[in-house]
Amino acid sequence: MPEPIIIVGAGQSAAQAIASLRGEGYDGPIQLFGDEPFLPYQRPPLSKAFLAGETTPERLELRPASFYDEKAVELQLGCRILRIDPAARAIECARGRLWRYSKLLLTTGTRPRPLPLPGDALEGVHHIRAIRDVERFRAEFSPGARLVIIGGGYIGLEVAAKARKMGLDVTVLETADRILKRVVTQETAAFLDALHKAHGVVIRTGVGVSRFVGEHRVEAAELGDGTRLAADVVLVAIGAVPNTELAASAGLAVVNGIVVDAETRTSAPEIHAAGDVACFPSGLYGRPIRLESVQNANDQAKAAVAALLGRPVVYDPVPWFWSDQYDAKLQIAGLSDGFDRVEVDSAADNTRFSARYFRAGKLIAVDSINDPKAHLGARRALAERIPPQEAA
Repeated sequence: MPEPIIIVGAGQSAAQAIASLRGEGYDGPIQLFGDEPFLPYQRPPLSKAFLAGETTPERLELRPASFYDEKAVELQLGCRILRIDPAARAIECARGRLWRYSKLLLTTGTRPRPLPLPGDALEGVHHIRAIRDVERFRAEFSPGARLVIIGGGYIGLEVAAKARKMGLDVTVLETADRILKRVVTQETAAFLDALHKAHGVVIRTGVGVSRFVGEHRVEAAELGDGTRLAADVVLVAIGAVPNTELAASAGLAVVNGIVVDAETRTSAPEIHAAGDVACFPSGLYGRPIRLESVQNANDQAKAAVAALLGRPVVYDPVPWFWSDQYDAKLQIAGLSDGFDRVEVDSAADNTRFSARYFRAGKLIAVDSINDPKAHLGARRALAERIPPQEAA
């Protein structure tokens, strides 16, 4: 029997890769390794529906257990990979066994960015990335509890929205001068800032945390100026770090993720990478990019399968993202960094909003809130390189 295709990292890209491998006619062995004891599952609901107790771990599963049985996939869950030996085409797991592969796909994803401060190990200080993280975090929720969220990005704001609906007293602290500084324009941020404040969230910008205070459990977050903000529970949500250590230790090129070419190949023969962890060349934006989104996880996995099966395609997507906060759906098409002009369109009653970003006269991204037409038009325009006036 030939050596299997091995997938390391049991997330969105892994589930898609398995479906695509079988769908494209590959009938050889497949092994899937994941360090959590769960089948591949959706992560976006963790900060929303799952946090609020509106869904279960089983309903997060991307595919049921029967899918992996039907597709003849050997599952190795709860099994952490310690190293890759590219020369031997083998991986070693924490159980001490070597597993050989014909080809290897790395879909190792990301982990929360740490905030190394005094008191960061106190009970009540949380990061969320996985099911168990959210279960521990949610167990500390009770009406009136004081939640302090460090970070005014997508995850922090999504959690703030759910926590307010669950009756918590929520404060968001952001070191930048506004929320979502790295990802949306001032006008989009102002719309969401006003939305959160209307729901009773306190947002403080331009402030940093110097330490967490408490004996065994967090009692307060101490700010840079020495003032203390009382806290019963804290969430640190300051971004994500790609899980590249396994690749780096195997000698693969790593720069802001595992470096891959336009066909998902790494710098090592027969090893590919996809999803949040992969940094790939974007023809659309003229530079390497790494995307943390469901769209990228699925589509890059399909491209990786094409390459694994000897039918490579160039992967050059239009990035798109979304975030649900209260009754507002933020959708983003493209990447707005480096824009030199923005056009804003909003409804008179402030229920719909869009912002179009340009660089040197070219449309590069569109933010939209409760405006699916603007979002879909932007994706089409960016994919087809349509002039801005024709895309409106």
